[in-house]
Amino acid sequence: MDRYSLHEEVSSMENGHASKKEMNGKTPQNVSSPIMRKESDPVLVSSVRFQMLGSFLANLQEVVLGTKLAVLFPAIPLAIVADFYSFGRPWLFALSLLGLTPLAERVSFLTEQIAYYTGPTVGGLLNATCGNATELIIALFALYQNKILVLKYSLLGSILSNLLLVLGSSLLFGGLANLRKEQRYDRKQADVNALLLLLGLLCHLLPLMFRYALGEGIATAHYTLQLSRASSIVMLIAYIAYIVFQLKTHRQLFESQEEVDEEEEEKAVIGFWSAFSWLVGMTLIIALLSEYVVGTIEAASDSWGISVSFISIILLPIVGNAAEHAGSIIFAFKNKLDISLGVALGSATQISMFVVPLCVVVGWIMHVHMDLDFSLLETGSLAFAIIITAFTLQDGTSHYMKGVVLFLCYIVIAACFFVHKIPQSQLTIGKPFTGVFAA
Repeated sequence: MDRYSLHEEVSSMENGHASKKEMNGKTPQNVSSPIMRKESDPVLVSSVRFQMLGSFLANLQEVVLGTKLAVLFPAIPLAIVADFYSFGRPWLFALSLLGLTPLAERVSFLTEQIAYYTGPTVGGLLNATCGNATELIIALFALYQNKILVLKYSLLGSILSNLLLVLGSSLLFGGLANLRKEQRYDRKQADVNALLLLLGLLCHLLPLMFRYALGEGIATAHYTLQLSRASSIVMLIAYIAYIVFQLKTHRQLFESQEEVDEEEEEKAVIGFWSAFSWLVGMTLIIALLSEYVVGTIEAASDSWGISVSFISIILLPIVGNAAEHAGSIIFAFKNKLDISLGVALGSATQISMFVVPLCVVVGWIMHVHMDLDFSLLETGSLAFAIIITAFTLQDGTSHYMKGVVLFLCYIVIAACFFVHKIPQSQLTIGKPFTGVFAA
């Protein structure tokens, strides 16, 4: 029995097949996941006599062993053991960070599998929501523990890494691999993402300029918080409009990003309910590891002698999005820059216009003072990254020199935050969490 007939048998027991027409429910930031996948061995499942056990083993092979990052899965039980036996907190931080790496890639894979059955619109919405699930869960735990600066740093780092590190590396290696070819991409979808990023930047700049205009004080902090909440609602409205624009009214602008190899998209490899169950389970594990990461970040900073800002802005995004970053670079190698741009810009836009304002709104509900004022150094770095990225992508062509400049910009910003030390006491600010319905 070959691999695909085996999967047809397993998935038909659960929910039938999805037609090829329904397999386009992806958003750009999720198309890189097939790069990290590997063929599973059907021998184990084909020898199992019981149908249910065979189905479980087939799904286990696809979900757990079907990624090149499977070697990192042992870090998850090791992190749980380290927490249970109260091992060194820096070890707990490192193991949790390693465990999050394959989980982030597998969540992308599972949402894609669900999209095969739900159709393009629902699947696209699901992928748009879960595209940065790891960053969102880490952010919500930081919000819950009232570590506002850690929260802001991690979200800022995700945007910077996508715009400068991922995009820069993709343009650099793609240009070197295609020296004799002119690399081109569709400017239209890049322009849409750039406009949204600039709108998000404006919403970050206004609270900062407002605070500097009025000076420090209780009244200023109050009005800055109110302005941030109003701006966050505007950002969420803009993101909803972007989803409609991307999935419905102007879908043709993004279709080139979905041209992945046909053999990788012929059919779903696991059933709908299996994918949903695995997605719920892995989300719970991500939540557990995210709690470990947020709770031990200061201990890791003290033990390693590295600033919390560097760990949050540089290390967390690199490790959490390793699979996505690798996929973007490999697509650039294959001269598929539209996909690489979709991965980098789509993910940055999602963090900026969805995850950041969502955290402000959730903080509003939790009575935690989360605002859009990311301070001068952080906001300045964000502004520079967005502007230089917009200039880089304005002509629709690429070469390795553009990648060199973006990559070096990221190195300089990383060096800045490496020497940027802040007192531990400032990591937890704002009103403590007292419950959703607290006064």
